[in-house]
Amino acid sequence: MNDDTSSPLSCLPIESAAPRPRRSRQASVVWGPRTVTVGGDAPVRVQSMTNTDTVDAIGTAIQVKELALAGSEMVRITVNTPEAAAQVPYIREQLDRMGVDVPLIGDFHYNGHRLLTDYPACAEALSKYRINPGNVGKGDKHDRQFGQMIDAAMRWNKPVRIGVNWGSLDQELLSSLMDINSQRPEPWDAKQVMYEALVTSAIDSAQLAESMGMNGSQVILSCKVSGVQDLVSVYRELAKRCDYALHLGLTEAGMGTKGTVASATALSILLQEGIGDTIRVSLTPQPGESRTQEVLIANEILQALGLRVFVPSVTACPGCGRTTSTTFQELAKEIDDYLRMQMPVWRTKYPGVETMKVAVMGCIVNGPGESKHADIGISLPGTGEAPAAPVFIDGEKALTLRGENIAAEFHQLVENYIEKRFGGHATEVA
Repeated sequence: MNDDTSSPLSCLPIESAAPRPRRSRQASVVWGPRTVTVGGDAPVRVQSMTNTDTVDAIGTAIQVKELALAGSEMVRITVNTPEAAAQVPYIREQLDRMGVDVPLIGDFHYNGHRLLTDYPACAEALSKYRINPGNVGKGDKHDRQFGQMIDAAMRWNKPVRIGVNWGSLDQELLSSLMDINSQRPEPWDAKQVMYEALVTSAIDSAQLAESMGMNGSQVILSCKVSGVQDLVSVYRELAKRCDYALHLGLTEAGMGTKGTVASATALSILLQEGIGDTIRVSLTPQPGESRTQEVLIANEILQALGLRVFVPSVTACPGCGRTTSTTFQELAKEIDDYLRMQMPVWRTKYPGVETMKVAVMGCIVNGPGESKHADIGISLPGTGEAPAAPVFIDGEKALTLRGENIAAEFHQLVENYIEKRFGGHATEVA
């Protein structure tokens, strides 16, 4: 019997799981000749925040540079005192001298209206302001002080991020919504009211800014919480109710594996649904750990989802009983570390090198196949296998390495490949 339905190709093609971007307005974050677009057709942007005392202008500028070199496209700094506000122009000046044109975001709480008014050089040197509507003032002071910050943004032509945080939510708004909820025939639970307060605070604040004359395209919203499911619920609702550009971040995510996994989980769910125009991974650094770790993780999230490409990818097997040698592990780490270390220079020297794929495999089972799929790959011998390591370049077996210097020789082959393919020179690969 001839049954066409028995053929795998007789059914409908499997639909791509690629994220479907939510169409949002586009903001422009500018410093000098550099413009970082957020929202609209722009890629999802990566940002980070310093943990230095902003009064220390040199220390802050150095950390901003480190974050920018790691791939942060915008860097936020704390502006909490008159002394900090006074140093912002010097931080910007120091960065310009170092050739670092990354836009600076001023993080304001409680007294931003005064600092932006009293320190115009600070207001001008920043490229964007972060405003928390939960702590700009209470009662009749709220709208007036919020308006002063919006006035500064319009005067200096700066975008704003209206960032609501459930740790500092507008208590008057929350109380009002709780009163309304108590009158419902079937009241929502407390968490649902909290969600509503977050979304309402963000959208109402954005609309208030527009009513004061702010261009709505220059308004970015965020509603940060510290729980994965809470963040997903809030942003899904926020995305349905507005078309402002959205900044994603799991606030107080924690440190180490916990913070990394929680951030990656929450952000990936939303980004896969097309929600989010800019992201930050808010990690607590391990003692002695570089602040740049949060940038690297943000980059990895976007690259894993296929939304951005920042650094060449290294495919390596996890190891099993066939791979008792640590050679493939050491070589994979060496190659991965080397590629990441070189990227600040390679971004301009070798355009497109970030799309390269390298495979470092540990035995004959998947080694040759994975190496063929990579731009350049090596299949190292496993336990009991012949002491030979075939190298594949652009899908074809190019040569076989043998002896004690396999790792060093493959490292040189990778460098030659990059030079030949991305450098526009005639250097031989093998």
